[in-house]
Amino acid sequence: MECFKLFKENKDGEGKIKKEVEVLTGDGAVDRHGRPAVRGKTGTWVAGVLILVNQGLATLAFFGVGVNLVLFLTRVMGQDNASAANNVSKWTGTVYIFSLLGAFLSDSYWGRYKTCAIFQAIFVMGLAALSLSSYIFLLKPGGCGDEQMQCGSHSTFETAVFYLSIYMVALGNGGYQPTIATFGADQFDEEDPKEGHSKISFFSYFYLALNLGSLFSNTILGYFEDEGVWALGFWVSTASAALALVLFLCGTPRYRHFRPRGNPLSRFCQVLVSATRKCRIEMDPVAEDLFEVDGGDISAGDERRILHTTGFKFLDKAAIITPSDFVQDNKQQPHHNNPWRLCTVTQVEEVKCILRLLPIWLCTILYSVVFTQMASLFVEQGAAMRATVGGFHIPPASMSSFDILSVAAFIFIYRRILNPIVARVRTKPRGLTQLQRMGIGLIVAVLAMIVAGAVEHFRLKYADKNCSSCEGSSSLSIFWQVPQYVLIGASEVFMYVGQLEFFNGQAPDGLKSFGSALCMTSISLGNYVSSLLVTMVMKFSARDDMPGWIPRNLNRGHLDRFYFLLAALTAADFFVYLLCAKWYQYIEFVRTSPEGDGEDGHGVGELNKV
Repeated sequence: MECFKLFKENKDGEGKIKKEVEVLTGDGAVDRHGRPAVRGKTGTWVAGVLILVNQGLATLAFFGVGVNLVLFLTRVMGQDNASAANNVSKWTGTVYIFSLLGAFLSDSYWGRYKTCAIFQAIFVMGLAALSLSSYIFLLKPGGCGDEQMQCGSHSTFETAVFYLSIYMVALGNGGYQPTIATFGADQFDEEDPKEGHSKISFFSYFYLALNLGSLFSNTILGYFEDEGVWALGFWVSTASAALALVLFLCGTPRYRHFRPRGNPLSRFCQVLVSATRKCRIEMDPVAEDLFEVDGGDISAGDERRILHTTGFKFLDKAAIITPSDFVQDNKQQPHHNNPWRLCTVTQVEEVKCILRLLPIWLCTILYSVVFTQMASLFVEQGAAMRATVGGFHIPPASMSSFDILSVAAFIFIYRRILNPIVARVRTKPRGLTQLQRMGIGLIVAVLAMIVAGAVEHFRLKYADKNCSSCEGSSSLSIFWQVPQYVLIGASEVFMYVGQLEFFNGQAPDGLKSFGSALCMTSISLGNYVSSLLVTMVMKFSARDDMPGWIPRNLNRGHLDRFYFLLAALTAADFFVYLLCAKWYQYIEFVRTSPEGDGEDGHGVGELNKV
């Protein structure tokens, strides 16, 4: 579809008239005033870089709390290892559950810009409340919260304020994350070849910004928090989140927007109700016989349609035209379809699209179980290893900086080395597909768990099983954890970057934020499944005088067996994923011309492939 053009007439100093051509985006984006977006004045990397910096600062703030939360719960709140690991998994899971709320509000009512601004404000307020509560009454007596001195007990009110604060952080960050990823992708017009390539690159840089933002949290903030300077760490996180919000608002004049498309639940229900009403119709529908509206409302950015696919034929009946499907409100107005009796092909394909995405999404949950171990059991494992080098103590949580460096390295390796090589060998499709990359991520995750289990096996050989305070009780160096962190980082590049691209690209236009939220909710359910697995393992492994696989004193447990269990489960999940990926059918978008070719509004407009 050709780009629209606006002409402006300006007079120069000699009174001559000059014409300036303003090229509009071809994807239906609008500026902040609701006018069609001008390509040269909105979006592109100017807006994209602002969003990437915003993401880096917000991630720094979030991980300033999350990366050491398991140690805060044990040292300040007085919880044991298993309870702390479970609570961190539940909290992290809740963060990503809230991503569904943010995606729903973004796609349906508020739009992406408003959703990002509101949830970031909630995020800042939650961090401020956490900083104040820690400074005023949680870190008592003074100097507590480090490796040597635990804090005292807390009242019900103090505990309630703490949990309210961290769950406000969960709400703010969770609602903001899927929307900002999609909002960043909105700044690039996929109808333009150059901007379309930039849009693909954006997701890699987005995940890189996320990891670089957490690098400061995992090293500098992690060190101070491990030394018991929790209040300072939380205040730095609050300042970083506030600066991220200010920078985001500064880009307001430059952003491109897509108008929200309304409640998707009603559109889904209309398809199911209409298909059920016509379930007795025996005809086998073909694409040419199904209902689709002409043109589309270009001003609303919904001129893209989805081509008919052959799967889920029962749903196609919702688009079969029958005489009773059209109503007339009054004699002056033409007949129009009753949406609860007749749906468009695009509307039907939206439902099919979500149904096809669900099996792929379910297969990514177990990978997230592996990923979440970095914030819980990897930290506890590192705390039980020798973490001093030349008298300098290395905070166990800071070891995740090797994961971040691995992500940065493998993004470069994939984009600059691996993908070009594969693209030369394999031209159709060019390079690795998103589903293939996600499969590679699962394989690397299996290797990471095997390595983690082997490290734990050797750690136990050099551990003091009768220690009273078991931090640093093994003579095995904490740097033996580096390979498992590096492998997790490599798997993230293939799995999570692939997921972001896949779910955003395959989600219908009215559900783009929901597509990004699917990636985050797989992390959410991964945390809940991890918590469930830990509980089940402790229940079945703790018998008589056996403390279980993950006791408070890890030297008396068998954390290595838990890692090997995760490796086996992930390997089984990989084979299920292969079947789902082979079954998956990619959707194909088309763009219709604004002028329909049917006289009654029931035909299909002129199609131009995206």
